[in-house]
Amino acid sequence: MHVAHLSLHDFRSYPTLELPLEPGVTAFVGRNGQGKTNLVEAIDYLSRLASHRVASDAPLVRHGADQAVVRAAVVRDGRTATLEVEINPGKANRARVNRAQLPRAREIVGLVRTVVFAPDDLALVKGDPTDRRAFLDDLLVLRTPRLAGVRSDYDRILRQRNTLLKTAGAARRGSSSQEGALSTLEVWNSHLVTVGAELLAARLQLAHDLRPYVAKAYAAVARGAGRDDADLVYRSSFDTPEPADGRPTPTAAELTEPFLARLEERLKDELVRGHSLVGPHRDELLLSLASAETRLPVKGYASHGESWSYALALRLASYDLLRDDGDDPILVLDDVFAELDSGRRDQLAELVAGAEQVLVTAAVAEDVPKALAGARFRVADGEVRDDA
Repeated sequence: MHVAHLSLHDFRSYPTLELPLEPGVTAFVGRNGQGKTNLVEAIDYLSRLASHRVASDAPLVRHGADQAVVRAAVVRDGRTATLEVEINPGKANRARVNRAQLPRAREIVGLVRTVVFAPDDLALVKGDPTDRRAFLDDLLVLRTPRLAGVRSDYDRILRQRNTLLKTAGAARRGSSSQEGALSTLEVWNSHLVTVGAELLAARLQLAHDLRPYVAKAYAAVARGAGRDDADLVYRSSFDTPEPADGRPTPTAAELTEPFLARLEERLKDELVRGHSLVGPHRDELLLSLASAETRLPVKGYASHGESWSYALALRLASYDLLRDDGDDPILVLDDVFAELDSGRRDQLAELVAGAEQVLVTAAVAEDVPKALAGARFRVADGEVRDDA
């Protein structure tokens, strides 16, 4: 899979742009603030309907414009499809495939797959559990696009349930308003458990599938590391049952009863705090490294170099997992080499050089390792010029 042509209209700093691309390595070189990251961000947005830089769509639209359009010709198995997203902040976005509008914009998710390495990846290791949950969910959706709807539904149900908890918690105990809110809460508990169990089951399966890839990737990027050094474990906010029938992880149906039971146990605490304390939004992905005869959490114990190696391993593992699923994702290396020492820089370059398409951004040409020689564009003053 690769992008053969990128078109932008009022996206970030570009009023308009037409950019032909080829398989292999393409580097965008330019000083900070010139727009090179905007190019790879646009391609990643087509993949996930989300940016790896900002949480909302508004910054993606050029100042003074009402909407932005990202369009790309994507080649997969020798066939070309044109994917397009119309970004409308504050309104519903629209998506098209070969000019035919999709019923929902999220149906375009996963038609092109990207794996992005960026300086902020260190947050996957050192940041809050929110960062690691987002990492899992983004990868989930790329593997199984329909889960974008499940994740969206869960977030919507969670917001509604939290509103009811605040209403019931603030009402006088035993009053009709509290009883009414608690009665409605039972309905939303059922919705939360049904959708949350599906999301949790998918995350548990993904964590199981990802473990060997992370171990292998960490051994490849960390000096002197072995296959057993890096590990990850998914920790739920309630005790999950042992899987039946020889399966590696429990199904959504097997998770429903313990999920609901834990909700009932924590209801008093939830009423006091005014938000939901049980569910996938409270879970954690535990990352660890071997140390002597024990295992230690990466967060708080790993050195800066080990943390970077683990962050890189998570992205490499994502790439390898998606590739083994049947697609060679587009690799984006967004200004990441400036953050790495020369050893990790060269090691990462060698590991990804064989990908079908690698897009690199760098402030100076010298930051791009020799193993990633290929097409090069100079980005300056709002223009993208072939630097051949």
